[in-house]
Amino acid sequence: MKLVRLLANLGYGSRKEVQRAIRGGAVTDLDGRVLGESEVPPHDQIRYHGEPLDPPAPLVIALHKPAGYTCSTDDPGQTIYELLPERFSARTPTLNPVGRLDKDTTGLLLLTDDGQLLHRLIHPKKHCPKVYHVTLDRPLEGHEAPLFASGELVLKSETQPLLPAPLEVLGEKEARITLEEGRYHQIRRMFAAAGNHVVALKRLAIGAYELPDDLAEGDWRVLTPDDLARVLAKPLSTP
Repeated sequence: MKLVRLLANLGYGSRKEVQRAIRGGAVTDLDGRVLGESEVPPHDQIRYHGEPLDPPAPLVIALHKPAGYTCSTDDPGQTIYELLPERFSARTPTLNPVGRLDKDTTGLLLLTDDGQLLHRLIHPKKHCPKVYHVTLDRPLEGHEAPLFASGELVLKSETQPLLPAPLEVLGEKEARITLEEGRYHQIRRMFAAAGNHVVALKRLAIGAYELPDDLAEGDWRVLTPDDLARVLAKPLSTP
C-alpha cells in the first residue's frame, strides 16, 4: 500500500490532501527524513507532523461513554465520534460501535473496524456476555431475577422470548444484569415489564474485559492483544 493510500485510509485527509501534505514535507521517518509518495516504511516508523501514525486496521478502542452522546451520526445532537480524533470518523474501513448504547446510558463502549470481530461480539448466537449496573426508580420486589433468568420473558411488541439474563441484587434499588443479546432498549424494557423504571444504566464489562478504573468519562484507549483476549473470554461468574 502506497503512502498516500495508507494515510487516506487512516483518515488523515483525502488523497489529494494527503498528497499535498507529503509534498510539503509533513511525513517523515524516525530520523526526520521526508518521505516520498511511493515510500512505505514500517508503520511504526512513519511520522505525520512529527507524531506517530494511528494504529492500522484492524483497530479496537475502548471508550468510556458519558451520558448525552448518541452512537449514530444519523441521530441529532452530540455523537460519540466527537469524543474521538476527527480523523477516526474518516477511516477506511469504518470504525463502528460494538452494540450501541443509548443516549442516556454510560460506560464501556468498544469501537472496531474489524467486521468479523463486530459480528462475533454482537450476534446473540455467539453468547458474548455484557454486564450492566442498573439503578431503579423503585425497590426490587424479588420476582425480577427468576423472571429474567427464565428465558420466557417476551417484551411488548415482540414474539421471540429473551435469552436468560442473570440478575444480581446489589441494593434496594440497584442490580447487576448480564445480557448475551442486545435488543432495542432491552434492559429498560425488561424492568418496565417487571413493573419498574430504570433511572441510570452503565455498561461495566464486555466478556471478561471490564471498564478500566483509570479511564475517565469521555476518554478512550486502544485495546492491546491481552485486552482483546479478555473481551473474547467469558468471566468466571457467567453461567
